[in-house]
Amino acid sequence: MQKMKPAKPADSKLPTKRINAVIVALVIFYDFHLKKIMGLNRDEYKNKQDMLHLAFLIFLIAILSSIVLAVPAIQVDQAEFIEQMQQKYDFDAKALTQILRQATVSESVLAAISRPAEKKLVWHEYRNIFVEPKRIQQGIEFITQYEDAFNRAEQKFGVPREIIAAIIGVETFYGRIVGNYRVIDALYTLAFHYPERAGFFRGELEQFLLLVREQVFDPLTLKGSYAGAMGMPQFISSSYRNYAIDFDNDDVIDIWNNPIDAIGSVANYFVAHHWQPGQSIIEKITVSGDAYQSALTPDLLPDLKSNQLTTLGITVSKKYLPDEKLKLLAFEQPKSKEYWLARHNFYVITRYNHSALYAMAVYQLAQEIRQRLTKRN
Repeated sequence: MQKMKPAKPADSKLPTKRINAVIVALVIFYDFHLKKIMGLNRDEYKNKQDMLHLAFLIFLIAILSSIVLAVPAIQVDQAEFIEQMQQKYDFDAKALTQILRQATVSESVLAAISRPAEKKLVWHEYRNIFVEPKRIQQGIEFITQYEDAFNRAEQKFGVPREIIAAIIGVETFYGRIVGNYRVIDALYTLAFHYPERAGFFRGELEQFLLLVREQVFDPLTLKGSYAGAMGMPQFISSSYRNYAIDFDNDDVIDIWNNPIDAIGSVANYFVAHHWQPGQSIIEKITVSGDAYQSALTPDLLPDLKSNQLTTLGITVSKKYLPDEKLKLLAFEQPKSKEYWLARHNFYVITRYNHSALYAMAVYQLAQEIRQRLTKRN
């Protein structure tokens, strides 16, 4: 990683000075044009002034709007953000202003975040992307190559190796596709030009700036996804700071280039989100009647008690704890739907990406990897 370079201070008052100068010039020109060029006497000038006053104001507003848009200024919300970073974390306001001035609004980021695969694809289409022979085979090779790290992760955290590998496999094809957006551009764009989730991404921009300061990274060179996720496990900045770990004891946390750190970091993330070692994840079930449809709610949090299953027409093969909370899910196939009953650990997978499609892809990829590893051994 490249170290941070000192930034030159920027004059944040420049846009205001330019606008004030333009206003004065326009007012002088307006008065001169009416009174001198048009050759009006005092009374005519007064009447004409009243008649054209409104038209001039509209013209002035239009001119000023174009000037404001043309000037590369730090907006009010950005100025508040900079002030907050200065007050909360003792950042240098001038240096931070310069960093943000070098960030670019990315139209491709805005386009990508508006059409994630989880929203535009149905299950069987989504599954074909991630649960396929090449990703399965390379998952087996990934586990084999870093077997010692996976053994340690299972022993320390209780998270199965195939689940850890599947997360990295779905996220970045085991580190091969980690994203080509500058993280600063992605977070800047989403923090200040994506109102739907501006609060969340300003928080991530805050975490990113803290991260690069702590790790002495150059904020202008780090690359990641369109949402600012980084490295082999695609941690967002807050996840990096909270869950990324040095799993090979070399005193460096590197989830970009060190698969061992990535393996330990994913396992640590799952434990922090209350993974239950030894518990199953999800079961394919059958349904009858119409009562079960009331349990198909959009929320991912388990909300169905195990003692309600029979009443709802849900038939299962596993035994569940009394009053255990479960989640009924439907997945579209080309000509029908599959119904599955998820347990707490499935919900934990959705904490990585808040999508049932994502969690199911991770689960089924993990199952395919596990079955082939078992056969090979």
